[in-house]
Amino acid sequence: MPEQANIAAPDGLHTFPRLLLNHARMRPQAPAMREKHLGIWQTWSWADVAERVRALACGLAELGFKRGDNLAIIGDNRPHLYMMMTAAQCLGGVPVPLYQDAVADEMLFVLQDAGVRFAIVEDQEQVDKLLEIKDRVGTLEHIVYDDPRGMRHYNQPFLHDVHELMAMGRIHDRNHPDFLAGEIEQGHFDDVSVMLYTSGTTGKPKGVCQTHAAFIAAAQGGIQVDRMTADGDILSYLPMAWVGDHLFSFAQALVCGFTINCPESADTVMNDLREIGPTYYFAPPRVFEGLLTQVMIRMEDAGKLKQRLFHHFMAVAKRCGGDILDGNSVGAGDRFQYWLGNLIIYGPLRNVLGMNRIRVAYTAGAAIGPELFSFYRSIGINLKQLYGQTETCAYVCLQPDGQVKADTVGAPAPGVEIKIADNGEVLVKGPMLLKGYYKRPDATAETINADGWFMTGDAGFIDDDGHLKIIDRAKDVGKLHNGSMFAPNYIENKLKFFQHIKEVVCFGHDREMVCAFINIDVGAVGNWAERRGIAYSGYTDLAGKPEVCELIRECVEKVNADLAHDSMVADSQIHRFLVLHKELDPDDDELTRTRKVRRNFVADKYAVLIDALYGGKATQFIETEVKFEDGRRGKVAADLKIVDAKTFPIVKRAA
Repeated sequence: MPEQANIAAPDGLHTFPRLLLNHARMRPQAPAMREKHLGIWQTWSWADVAERVRALACGLAELGFKRGDNLAIIGDNRPHLYMMMTAAQCLGGVPVPLYQDAVADEMLFVLQDAGVRFAIVEDQEQVDKLLEIKDRVGTLEHIVYDDPRGMRHYNQPFLHDVHELMAMGRIHDRNHPDFLAGEIEQGHFDDVSVMLYTSGTTGKPKGVCQTHAAFIAAAQGGIQVDRMTADGDILSYLPMAWVGDHLFSFAQALVCGFTINCPESADTVMNDLREIGPTYYFAPPRVFEGLLTQVMIRMEDAGKLKQRLFHHFMAVAKRCGGDILDGNSVGAGDRFQYWLGNLIIYGPLRNVLGMNRIRVAYTAGAAIGPELFSFYRSIGINLKQLYGQTETCAYVCLQPDGQVKADTVGAPAPGVEIKIADNGEVLVKGPMLLKGYYKRPDATAETINADGWFMTGDAGFIDDDGHLKIIDRAKDVGKLHNGSMFAPNYIENKLKFFQHIKEVVCFGHDREMVCAFINIDVGAVGNWAERRGIAYSGYTDLAGKPEVCELIRECVEKVNADLAHDSMVADSQIHRFLVLHKELDPDDDELTRTRKVRRNFVADKYAVLIDALYGGKATQFIETEVKFEDGRRGKVAADLKIVDAKTFPIVKRAA
C-alpha cells in the first residue's frame, strides 16, 4: 500500500478534505462551484466552499454523525450536495449517493444495506420518497433538505433545512474550535471515501467501497494524461451516484481545482451547456447520440441549400477532420475546404452544442459506435473514450492526444496493469481498485483473484499498438449455432448511430441467426413522419406504421452491409427484427438507472416476441404492463409486425 500512497498523495494531501483546505488556503478567491438559480449563475469560491463544508461537518457532528456513519445523498447535482460529501469525509463518514430518479422502493434496498442514519436530499420530492419508506429503514434518523420550497408545513423533528444545519454547525465550531481539525487529521488515505452501488444488471446492487487513495490516484492519472488545469470548467449534470460523475465532478475537481457548474434543472442542461461553454465535458454515449439526433432533425428541417452545404462539408470532415485534429499531414485542398467548413458549418455546430471551448471530451459507461465517435472528432471536438468500472474508479484505460482510435478504449492509464485471461476476459491491477464490496467479502473474493487481479467481466484483446479493444461483456459474448462469435453490444452500437434508433437488443446465442428488438427515437422519427404527412397518436402508433418499419429496415440493412466486411462478426448480420410497441424503461425494470439493458429480464419478459422472431411469424400480438411516473399502472397492447432484413455475403479481405 505505501507505493499507492505515493502515487495518490503527493505533499501529504491524501484525503479530499485536505485537498479542499489546500485550495482554500492557496487560491481562496478562485471559483470552485457555480449553480444556476432562477436564471442567474451563483458562484462560490474555494474559501466559500471550505467555510460551508466546515459548517456542514460541524452541524452533522452536532446531530450525532460520527466516524464510520454512512450518509445518503439524493438529488440532482447541487453544490450543497457535493459539499456534504466532503463534510461527511471530514468526520470519517462515507457518502452514499443514490440515483435521484429511482422510486422509493428502489432506494429501500440501498438504504437498508448501507444502514443509513443520515440523508441529505435535494427537495420536497426526495423528502417524500424517504418519508414513504422511513418506517422500513430502521436506522434512518435525520433527513436534511437543500431546497425549502414546499416544505413549510413539514414539521417532523428529524427534518432539517441545510441552512439551519450550517447555522447549528457554526455555533458548534465556535464552541469547539479545534474539533474539526482533529477529525480531519485522523483521516487516512486508506479510509473509504465513498460507497457507490453497482447498477445491478444481474442481481441486487453491491456497495463498492473506494478509498481516498484510489480516487485521488485515478484523478491524478487523468489530469496527467490530458494536461488539465485549474482554470477549466466542467458541467456537472450526470447522476451523482454514477462513478463517472464522482471521478470528474468531485475527485478531479478537488485534485486539479477546476470549477464545477451545476445546471438549473435537467430540462435546462443544453442551454446551460451553451452558456458555460465548458473546457472539459463528459457524457455517456447515449448523450452524444441524443445530441447528434437533435442536429440531424434540425438539418432535415433546413432549406435545400443549407442541407447541401451541410452534407458537402460533413463529407470533407469525414475525410480529413480527424487527421487535422490529430495533427497529421493533410493535403492543401482538403485543409482549405476544412477551414471553410469550420467557418460556416463546424464552428456554428460546436457553438450550438455548447462545445466551442472544449479541450477534451470523454465518453464512457458503454461502448460508443465508431461512426458516432468519428463524427464528433471530425468537426473538431477532441472526443476520447475511456474505460473503467465502478470498482476501478472509472479508470483503467485512457486515450492520449495523438493516440485516439475509434475502435479501442485506449492504452493502460498511468499506474494500471492489464492482461487478458485465457478465456478472453480483461484483468486489471492498480491503485484505483476497490477496497471491497460493503458487507460482501464473498463477492470481493469472487471479483479479485488470488494474484490481486480484478476480473472486469469484459471480453477484449490488446492490439499491436498496446491499446485495449473491448468486444462486449464476457457474459454476453456467445456463439451462433455455426460456432461464429456473437457480440450483441457491438451490433447494437452500430444501429444506435442512426438518429432514428434509440435502443436495440440483439439475440443470437446458440441460434441459427441474429434477430433484434428495436426502439425508435420518437423525436427523430416523429419529425420524419410529420414532414411526410404521416399522422400518429403516440409512440405505439408511430412504431407500428409500415413506413417506420421500412425506415428501420433500411438502417438494419446498412449495418448488415457493414458487418459483411468484418470477418469477426460477419455472421451476426440481423435477419429479422421488430419495432417494440413501448420504450424500454428503467421504471419497468427493463433498463438500469444508467440505462444499461437488463438482457435476461427483457428476454424473459418478451419471450413470446423472441419465439415469434425465430418461429417465422409475420406478426405477433402482445400486451405489456407499464408503470407511469405518478405510480399508476396501465397496459400497452399492439400487433407487432416482424420484418425480414436483407443480409450480405461475407467480404473476404485481401491478404
